[in-house]
Amino acid sequence: MIKLYGSIVSRATRNLWMLEELGVEYEHVSLDWAKQENRSPEYLKINPAGKVPLLVDGNAVMSESLGINLYLAQKFEGGLWPEADAGRALCIQWSFWAAAELEPLAYGRLREFVFKKEEERDEALVDDFAQRTGPLMTLLAQALAGGDYLVGDSFSVADLNVACVMEYLDRSDFDLSPWPIVADWYARSYGRPANTKIQKLRAPAAAAMMKQLRGE
Repeated sequence: MIKLYGSIVSRATRNLWMLEELGVEYEHVSLDWAKQENRSPEYLKINPAGKVPLLVDGNAVMSESLGINLYLAQKFEGGLWPEADAGRALCIQWSFWAAAELEPLAYGRLREFVFKKEEERDEALVDDFAQRTGPLMTLLAQALAGGDYLVGDSFSVADLNVACVMEYLDRSDFDLSPWPIVADWYARSYGRPANTKIQKLRAPAAAAMMKQLRGE
């Protein structure tokens, strides 16, 4: 059986969403970062880097959340991996784009919201991240003009991988109204039943983590 290591308030949620979409049987092994369970000797034997998430599927042992999702989409029949080579290439392209282009800006903005109280935020930095994110949203809007999703008219791993990074913008109150086609796509993608299930499970742990981070 597949094992996925990582707290539900980590990037492991991206892989939990994917596993639920695919209907694959799996075991979720939660690791408490506050207790440094990811640095335990037992875990370091599996993943010397000590990072999460980590997927173990037989002899396949891999990290990097978006890469894990690409692996799962290819291995299991769930409609998230296009049949055509061109569509598969786009899934890889958009996943790399999400990691290299979007996430540094989206997560940078989120840090100001998550790790700081409102009165302590660097508003100039928040605005700078927003300004630099705008062109990326325009690019997404252009890509979505040709269909309901990033690879034609069907939801794929491309949409899942980009949407789970877009969630950082959502949590930091980024205004998507100038790009209504992106806002609609995000709502449809992120609101899928498989992810709704994971987010409901995540909510209590996320709330507790926020209080701990802010010393409340």
